[in-house]
Amino acid sequence: MKSFLKWTLRIVLTLTIVAAVGVAWKWTDIKRLMAVNSLFAEENIVTNFSNMDAMFLNKPMTLPTATPSPLPPEPRDMPAGLDGWITDRSVTGLVVVKDGKVAYENYFLGTSPEDLRISWSVAKSYLSALMGILLDEGAIDSLDDPVVKYVPELADSAYNGASIRNVLNMASGVTFNEDYLDFNSDINKMGRVLAMGGSMDGFAAGLKERDRPAGKAWQYVSIDTHIIGMVIRGATGRPIPDLLAEKLLTPLRLEADPYYLTDGDGVAFVLGGLNLRTRDYARLGLLFLNGGALDGQQIVPRDWVIASTRPSAPTAPGEIQYGYQWWVPADATGGEYFARGIYGQYIYVNEPENVVIAVNSADRGFREDGSYEQNLDMFRKIVAAL
Repeated sequence: MKSFLKWTLRIVLTLTIVAAVGVAWKWTDIKRLMAVNSLFAEENIVTNFSNMDAMFLNKPMTLPTATPSPLPPEPRDMPAGLDGWITDRSVTGLVVVKDGKVAYENYFLGTSPEDLRISWSVAKSYLSALMGILLDEGAIDSLDDPVVKYVPELADSAYNGASIRNVLNMASGVTFNEDYLDFNSDINKMGRVLAMGGSMDGFAAGLKERDRPAGKAWQYVSIDTHIIGMVIRGATGRPIPDLLAEKLLTPLRLEADPYYLTDGDGVAFVLGGLNLRTRDYARLGLLFLNGGALDGQQIVPRDWVIASTRPSAPTAPGEIQYGYQWWVPADATGGEYFARGIYGQYIYVNEPENVVIAVNSADRGFREDGSYEQNLDMFRKIVAAL
């Protein structure tokens, strides 16, 4: 009996040691998974959105030292109801620029102007700008090229048959559940791949089903943007952070070095992992407002600015419209468009009124009926008040 007890205790001790070693070996992955599970918790969300590098793998982008492009202050009155909207939508940063000057700037919920805030899907519009630059330079031949021309590893995936234009328009036809509230949705599975240091390329290549032909109907599919990143990497042989820093962010002359979240292979999370100051988000809006040029330098081709921000996706009649990774209101006046990310991230551009509005938020009610309409209504009220 004593021998049996000793033998049992040795097994238990061995298993305990093995388990402890396994936990220690995977502790970083476990912490990242725990971070994902509590990322949007009410008590954590504001701090998390300004400190994503503390929880996820990331790639800093060191930009050459330069004087930031000017954003001189010229305060103006804001519309009635702004304070209530800021509270209702849990806004953390708001920068309003009229005629190239800051008409309003403020930060809330304990955040500061120096915070590098997560873009979420606003990052898609940055990648679109990079695509336009590379297309103009000839690194990519045509938007009508199939994605497999540049990414042959997608030949056995649902993306075989989709063109670059299809994925820019979110009309790839690939089956993808984007429901953030469904634990088993594709978007949440993708989030766990990212958190656990898996491969985003592998995840994308593993998508095998489509529910419509490519180019026939619009459906918001975030992983389409990762395919754009794969195409760019395949065409150039270079990482997205290096290209974006060189081609777009350095000439924009930002205030602070940004960073991307990455997967376990060091591949940038291009569909939502860019982190910038709110004022630097405004700078992209100003660049597009000015036709892609800054101080006489054409950074993004003017034709691409126009093409990417005008409705071109096969969206349903009367619904919100979509271009090349930019949104257009269903009732838009000419030259009104925006970049948009979950939990209330926006770069709103109104070309006729010469206004850019950059917003960062921690809005846990962003999916509620009327939240988007409330945001758009406030943007338009701000424009009217200036």
